[in-house]
Amino acid sequence: MMNTPIRILGLDPGLRRTGWGMVAVEGSRLTWIAHGVIAPREAAPLSDRLLALFEGVAAIVAEHAPHEAAIEETFVNTNGQSTLKLGHARAAAMLAPAQAGLVVAEYAAREVKKAVVGTGGADKDQIAFMIARLLPTAGAPTRDAADALAVAIAHAHARKAPRQPGGTAAAAALAALLARERKSA
Repeated sequence: MMNTPIRILGLDPGLRRTGWGMVAVEGSRLTWIAHGVIAPREAAPLSDRLLALFEGVAAIVAEHAPHEAAIEETFVNTNGQSTLKLGHARAAAMLAPAQAGLVVAEYAAREVKKAVVGTGGADKDQIAFMIARLLPTAGAPTRDAADALAVAIAHAHARKAPRQPGGTAAAAALAALLARERKSA
């Protein structure tokens, strides 16, 4: 019996740049489909920027027809205004897949990092390194797109296995690979 690949859209929301990444998962195999960044005009009014994010994600959903979607949760920082604006961008990005009938899973940044790198404290360079290893056909995505691909991968891991304390075996294997690469560098 053949499994049908499941297409997962990952979103890393931002008002200036919203990264997106699409992967297919079939069993334990991950395949890169596409990635990019939606970047509304920074000088545009907030409502126009949010509309651009919504329309950009809607176009991606229409073009790639994902089966599932996932987004990074908003982190709260010391600037309440920035947090609120990020929440607006996140909502705009979530609406397009929801309008297409998809449930949008939400993951904390630490959970995404742990799924891809093996530790919740990983930095953006470590995430980019692991995205290049896990999805070599993706080339060199920007940081925003790499983060979105990481969200999609985190969802792929979470959807097929119950949550386990201490992370998954795959995350541990990825962490070991990263450690070996650092030693050889």
